[in-house]
Amino acid sequence: MTRQRLLIAALLVIAIGVFFVSGAHQWFTLDTLKAYQSDFQAAFEQHPWRVAGIFFAIYVFMTALSLPGATLLTLLGGALFGLGWGLLIISFASTLGATLAFLLSRFLFRNPIEKRFPRPFEAVNRGVERDGALYLFTLRLVPVFPFFMINLVMGLTRIRTFTFYWVSQVAMLPGTAIYVNAGGQLGELESLGDILSPTLIASFLLLAIFPWIARRIVLLVKRRKAYRGFTRPSHFDYDIVVIGGGSAGLVTSYIASAVNAKVALVEKHKMGGDCLNTGCVPSKALIRAARAAHEIRNAPRFGVTASEPMIDFAQVMGHVHQAISDIEPHDSVERYQSLGVEVYQEHATLLSPWEIRVGDKTLTTRHVVLATGARPRIPPLPGIEGAPVLTSENLWSLSTLPGRLVVLGGGAIGCELSQSLARLGSQVTLVEGAAQLLGREDAEVGELIERILTQEGVTVMTDAKALEVLNDESGYQLVVEHHGERRQLAFDYLLVSAGRQANVEGLGLEALGITTTQAGTLELNERLQTRLPNIWACGDVAGPYQLTHAAAHQAWHAAVNALFGELKSFAVDYRFMPSVTYVQPEVARVGLNEKEAKAKNVAYEVTRYNMGESDRAIAEGATQGFIKVLTVPGKDKILGATIVAENAGEWLGEFTIAMKHGLGLNKLLGTIHPYPTLGEAAKATAGVWKNAHKPETVLAILKRYFNWRRGRDK
Repeated sequence: MTRQRLLIAALLVIAIGVFFVSGAHQWFTLDTLKAYQSDFQAAFEQHPWRVAGIFFAIYVFMTALSLPGATLLTLLGGALFGLGWGLLIISFASTLGATLAFLLSRFLFRNPIEKRFPRPFEAVNRGVERDGALYLFTLRLVPVFPFFMINLVMGLTRIRTFTFYWVSQVAMLPGTAIYVNAGGQLGELESLGDILSPTLIASFLLLAIFPWIARRIVLLVKRRKAYRGFTRPSHFDYDIVVIGGGSAGLVTSYIASAVNAKVALVEKHKMGGDCLNTGCVPSKALIRAARAAHEIRNAPRFGVTASEPMIDFAQVMGHVHQAISDIEPHDSVERYQSLGVEVYQEHATLLSPWEIRVGDKTLTTRHVVLATGARPRIPPLPGIEGAPVLTSENLWSLSTLPGRLVVLGGGAIGCELSQSLARLGSQVTLVEGAAQLLGREDAEVGELIERILTQEGVTVMTDAKALEVLNDESGYQLVVEHHGERRQLAFDYLLVSAGRQANVEGLGLEALGITTTQAGTLELNERLQTRLPNIWACGDVAGPYQLTHAAAHQAWHAAVNALFGELKSFAVDYRFMPSVTYVQPEVARVGLNEKEAKAKNVAYEVTRYNMGESDRAIAEGATQGFIKVLTVPGKDKILGATIVAENAGEWLGEFTIAMKHGLGLNKLLGTIHPYPTLGEAAKATAGVWKNAHKPETVLAILKRYFNWRRGRDK
């Protein structure tokens, strides 16, 4: 089979080479075709079947080999044969040629590429099996990509050859008809005055508006297919029903109510979701208490004598719950009812795209926004069931400080809680399966945070694989494999921070055909729609970020697209998504870091500024950390910024605004910053970049100029 592939590939290369070397490609220009149009016409009048057959064969040959010139041949066919015969000949020739190109691509490339990239193509083929015909129909009717590329790429998938043929035949027909008609009108030009003929103008107008018409047709076909089997209600109770009262759901409800849409919000647990009750708010309150203990221990370095802090963990948790209580009114049922939102504290199940069972009621709505969030993922370790396992959800119910704590997972949550609980007095061991902590960040960031945690008493184990949980007379142990050794880590509590999984169960999504990605989040388009155009999603259940501000960003798009999408819709822009890990020093980033730039093959320059050079950081005793900015080579355009510094999240916004509005490092350098502040380090970083890009030629000229002036002044 490999020998046959090589032989056919060689023959194809030879045929394509002959086409170009012989100069045949020069015939397929508008000027050439126009110059010889009368000759073609005369030949056709004398030998119509022979000319039509030769034209058909040439069209098939060029399309099968993906050679340029099919569009011009279509115009010529219209000029030669007229609309009727031209459309018949070209429609079948183009479809036959496309199918041959499809089969050649499949024979030559599919098996090798599937073996080389099995996982991506498995996902592609699942999508093709589900929506392949509609997807191909869309590509043919609205040609986002050249047709030859569609032929070759579809050959790599598992779509059936017959399906490819008939969908191509049908979907290419409208566009072919318009081009053949335009070619026929061009063929009738006898004078410049004919250019203004109504028929020719109408032909070119059709060419101009066809993409818009085609998109509307595709949307109509998709909508009819998506809603097949469902009956749309004649009227609706609401414009939007939002399922989930976390950050994403609250922002969606707020925006919809602000424009006077009728909104219902359904939340079966606590209003405010994870962020208020188990995530952002309690964790930051705990971090602040832990930082206070750390500051007391380190007060002697500032000349302030203090004894070892006394930790009353029950009071620490009291502070945590007080913070939740103080913020709770912002997210309360009462507040949202005052905004005009009808709040249901019940479980929601989708009965149809427009009907939702809420308790003992059925609500009808034009649009549904799913904002059901996510929950901690518990790894399926043998013996973990029944063990004293903590997560970011149930940690806040503790009233006594864990003595021996093993933290499984060295991401943002694992690092934050490890540092905080160690500062409060726990004996903490942090276990991470990857080679570094904070795996999405550059290696030097993970190394610095590991070094700091170790200095503060946390035992950090990277490249450690968790195997099982044991329980014997000595208590519980987590068994890990670390650098080839099997070790047992005793614990009183096991804190699992090994990622989160989207809450998609129990909503009735399977019956509606709403699917999930490999990551477990809902499968959405760039406008946050599911396969059902009136059902949207935002927040953790939507991915790809599990950040409160990302949820709010998505919520704006979900609300606006749902309410006004028929007029104007917006794709979600994630390019300038900031993130912060609230260890001390904080790790804040926006845009690309080096790891991502290399993975995406993005060229970059690095400008680095160490916080040990910041006057304010020196005065604060907070010199650990750095700023690293990636820029376009030779330019000051910012590709990304990473800050590891005290309160880095508070001044990351400067880089985020700069990137969002296209401001380069020169603009930051030219902006007055108050002195002495930590944020002034952003300007200092821009200064480092400027110094590395000095105009050496201009400076040499200035040096000679000043030398001359000094001599002249004498």
